[in-house]
Amino acid sequence: MAQHGHHVASSQKALMLEMKSLQDEPVEGFRITLVDEADMYNWEVAIFGPPNTHYEGGYFKARIKFPVDYPYSPPAFRFLTKMWHPNIYENGDVCISILHPPVDDPQSGELPSERWNPTQNVRTILLSVISLLNEPNTFSPANVDASVMYRKWRDSKGKDREYIEIIRKQVLATKADAERDGVKVPVTLDEYCVRTQVPPTDDGSNLLYDDYYDDEELEDDDEDDNEDCCYDEDDSGTEDS
Repeated sequence: MAQHGHHVASSQKALMLEMKSLQDEPVEGFRITLVDEADMYNWEVAIFGPPNTHYEGGYFKARIKFPVDYPYSPPAFRFLTKMWHPNIYENGDVCISILHPPVDDPQSGELPSERWNPTQNVRTILLSVISLLNEPNTFSPANVDASVMYRKWRDSKGKDREYIEIIRKQVLATKADAERDGVKVPVTLDEYCVRTQVPPTDDGSNLLYDDYYDDEELEDDDEDDNEDCCYDEDDSGTEDS
């Protein structure tokens, strides 16, 4: 019991520090809240589809559930929004090396160094997930049908558009969620890359981006943010002309 209590105290402190870090220096294209302010182990994530990709304009909801021995064990990342992707299971669970326990499993095809370790954090998870959306791993897919469809699109150099058309339909379907939540989804690189610190709120809200866009801040920070943007326009997930 004492050891369990130590894990809880340690992991709660680690998560509080990570939340503060993400509030002080947010990750572009993400919005994070606690599902319940009394529970540090369940985070709600909104992912904005990167501009100039097939996910542009999308508003994808997900949950991160942390174990009590975090950061020694990885959290679970599950999309609440329906996603058609080679590395996302039908129930929304994300299959990505960084979220797999650090065990030696030759059958998986993954190196131990590619798996979770305590130096990883929420920031590296978020960046890995956004990278995975644009560059699926088809070696051991979670969704075989989506993987086959993605390879057809890739090998045909974009001529076979079935995979892309499904994604675009899902993106369009997320607009209703964004409107219902009162969220303005970024559609340009300037908007996507802007970093906005949350001002103190009277209600103690943990929302990372209280007012996601501020035109004056965007204008002032435009030059710095473009240099620091996490997204590369030349990514393989870009639209074909």
